[in-house]
Formats: sequence, structure tokens, C-alpha cells
Amino acid sequence: MAARVARIGTQAAKRPELDLEAARAGGAVLDGRDIGTVICPDAPVKLFITASPEVRAKRRFAELSSKGIEITYETVLDDVKQRDLRDMSRDQAPLKPAADAKQIDTTEMAIEDAVAAAVALVEAKLAERG
Repeated sequence: MAARVARIGTQAAKRPELDLEAARAGGAVLDGRDIGTVICPDAPVKLFITASPEVRAKRRFAELSSKGIEITYETVLDDVKQRDLRDMSRDQAPLKPAADAKQIDTTEMAIEDAVAAAVALVEAKLAERG
């Protein structure tokens, strides 16, 4: 969803405001490639979720196919790699984990395992804070 919103000019300009509003309210879970480094650098818990480009493309291909969208895996993989390169090399807010983010590589994980790992990290971080 963040990628779709980011493509829409006016909405993209308002996205940081909306994200900050949600964060200030407390208990928010925000998704985006610059959430922990630009939008909410002081968030109490930051996760950087990743997977290999091949696995992300496989997951995206399955999602698009289930919606009846005709596309090849190779096209999706190329799109994933191009987006990563573009996002990592942009001048403003390049894609990178925040220094204090906990990283989860979901390449070999089922979604249930990824969620469990994320919940465990969040609970541990919140327990540290008291």
C-alpha cells in the first residue's frame, strides 16, 4: 500500500503527516521504506523486514496472479530489483535500515513465522522499556 500511495503526488506529500498522526496516537504499526529513518526516527520499536528479491517477487507474483493479473514472474522480479536499486540510490531518504532497527529476513519464513518473529521482537523491546 505504501508504494501505491507514494506514486500519487498530493497524497504522497500528505503521507508523512498521516503517519505522524498515527504514531503520535500511540500503538501504531506503520509500513514504508522510510518510516524508521525519516518519518518516525524516534519510534520506540523499529523493524526492518526483508527477503531476497526472488522470494519477494515470487510472493508478489502469486498475489497478482490470484487477482487475475497476467504478468510473468520474470517481469515481477525485474520490477522488484529495479525498485530496490532506485530506492537504495535515491538522494532523499534512501532505503536502508535505521541504526536501531531489528532486522527480520523472511526469505525462509512462512507468514505466520514472520509475524511471530516480529511480535516477539516488539514484545521484547517494550519489556526493556518497562
